[in-house]
Amino acid sequence: MGATKTEDYNEKTLRVAALFQALAHPARIAIIEQLAKSDTCQCGELVSELPLAQSTVSQHLKAMGNAGVITGTVEGTATCYCIDRKSIRQLMAFLDKVSGQLERQDQKCC
Repeated sequence: MGATKTEDYNEKTLRVAALFQALAHPARIAIIEQLAKSDTCQCGELVSELPLAQSTVSQHLKAMGNAGVITGTVEGTATCYCIDRKSIRQLMAFLDKVSGQLERQDQKCC
């Protein structure tokens, strides 16, 4: 198996891949669903809404934050999180593009 050559891909492709990778866990999807339900950033509420330990939630939030899927702001001793809308729009644009290409194809695949 060959090495992955990320330099062979453009910046936009690498960004979309990083966003998908940051979401590639059921707990992270659940976190996004919880954040999407709220009109404001969420602080400690996430832990009480998920069947995970606080440390596990923190690890997932850190990974998602590092990828830019969510943003966090410090309020006192807590960090409050919300979805980064620009990142979600990038994912949606990619999926819309692929979906549009599939709709234009006449043949059935496999």
